[in-house]
Amino acid sequence: MTFLDHLEALRWHLIRAAIAVVVFTILAFSYPEIVFHEIILGPSRTDFFTYRKLCELGAHLNSSGLCINKLPFVLQSRELSSQFTMHMTSSFVIGLLLAFPYLFWEIWRFIRPGLYPHEQKSSRGAVFFVSFLFLLGCVFGYLIVAPLSINFLANYQVDPSIRNDIDLSAYISTLMTLVLSCGIMFELPMIVFFLSRAGLVSPELMKLYRKHAIVVILIVAAILSPPDVLSMTLMGIPLLLLYEVSIHISWLVRRRDVARLNKQATS
Repeated sequence: MTFLDHLEALRWHLIRAAIAVVVFTILAFSYPEIVFHEIILGPSRTDFFTYRKLCELGAHLNSSGLCINKLPFVLQSRELSSQFTMHMTSSFVIGLLLAFPYLFWEIWRFIRPGLYPHEQKSSRGAVFFVSFLFLLGCVFGYLIVAPLSINFLANYQVDPSIRNDIDLSAYISTLMTLVLSCGIMFELPMIVFFLSRAGLVSPELMKLYRKHAIVVILIVAAILSPPDVLSMTLMGIPLLLLYEVSIHISWLVRRRDVARLNKQATS
């Protein structure tokens, strides 16, 4: 195939992916009571799933401190078009999340023919694992990081005379940043897998620079999360665990490559 043929193939992959995103966006836009009331505004209410489970855990442990009874802030729409704009934005992000497995599958279909046969074989299941880790990270961000961060920030007070009247766009921006950031960070094992396959990363290298990686992880968590210690901690701990998992993945890739080379040498 010529360069222009590759561009034409890429164009159709992107068109199909864009159509999928548009379809899911329209679907999400058609159900505002679910998208907005249940999903987007869920963490702003004390009857949210995470808060209820914390209360149940607190009752079981006889600790009332775990029960979140109030979120002292009011959401406001300060511009005439704000609610419509936020409805569109939220629908697009949810449409993107729902379409992500298909979107990545289209991209993978374009990339896969350029790989060697042994690379294609070793990367089986890439679409599933990339999609699974991304969506798992988003769920973690939505159910754990976002509600606990919103609770912390809503109840944080420097002076009792200050009232929290939060702009709707600021609330949604914070929620989406937390959710999408967790989704991206959960891709660390897959990133390490592909880098290990390319010979750019080894388990020895990752162990050698573990302390440096911890510093980088904390910096990334501080940048991606709201400016509070709790949010940074909630993002940093999973990243540290994922880093340790990634070391093991890199070791498995190394062992598989050695086995393949030994098989080729003896054949």
